[in-house]
Amino acid sequence: MRFTDTLAAATARNGSMLCVGLDPEPAKFPGAWKNDPARIADFCAAIVDATKDLVCAYKPQVAYFAAQRAEDQLERLMAHIRRVAPGVPVILDAKRGDIGSTAEQYAREAFERYQADAVTLSPFMGFDSIEPFLRWDGRGVILLCRTSNAGGSDLQAQRLASGDLLYEHIARLAAGAWNRTGQLGLVVGATFPDEIARVRALAPTLPLLIPGVGAQGGDAAATVRAGWRASGPIVVNSSRAVLYAGSGEDFAAAARRVALATRDTLQRARDGC
Repeated sequence: MRFTDTLAAATARNGSMLCVGLDPEPAKFPGAWKNDPARIADFCAAIVDATKDLVCAYKPQVAYFAAQRAEDQLERLMAHIRRVAPGVPVILDAKRGDIGSTAEQYAREAFERYQADAVTLSPFMGFDSIEPFLRWDGRGVILLCRTSNAGGSDLQAQRLASGDLLYEHIARLAAGAWNRTGQLGLVVGATFPDEIARVRALAPTLPLLIPGVGAQGGDAAATVRAGWRASGPIVVNSSRAVLYAGSGEDFAAAARRVALATRDTLQRARDGC
């Protein structure tokens, strides 16, 4: 199935717009696993097992694995998700951005080595940096557009000669000429609900990956009101608030409770739209 179809099916089946970000930090692991990078895959797998019926996607951040020399554990984790949650898409949060043969290798990394359904990219180098990923049939490509960090305004909020802000220009390209496969999406931070609404107006049908709910302080209800449309899905990511909801042996059960509460908050906001 294409990424967008898998996402739509998981959203409907689990009644969820929640994506759980898998950003493992061994220093925050519970009990005897604390500070043990060898337990990264085990920790993340436990989170997946506890939440697989509550989410529309998972989003492992590759840097958290690579920094611990745990890329092999990421491969095992991806295989585990395929086994226990085969209908839930996995977005590899890599934020790659390069051209030519290097971009081709990054695409192989995401889609062949890790078997991701979608990957995040930086569009700064233009369409040349995106096209190699579009050759992979049915795989999603999610472009940074209006990110949740304050410093994003340094570039993303700059006005172009056309009159558009840079992030608006990216949204127009992603909704138009660049979307040759119908599998492009955009990253828009929950900390900027007005900008979410603007991106949604410019890209009415594209999936929006929205980080920043939870530990970063984004408002879940405002996020849904700004971004959700019947024809335009949203994927609202929460990482630390779910992963580290508990520090004891019941950490997975605690993660499930927070994921369930977040999912239900998002659904209530959607019902009120």
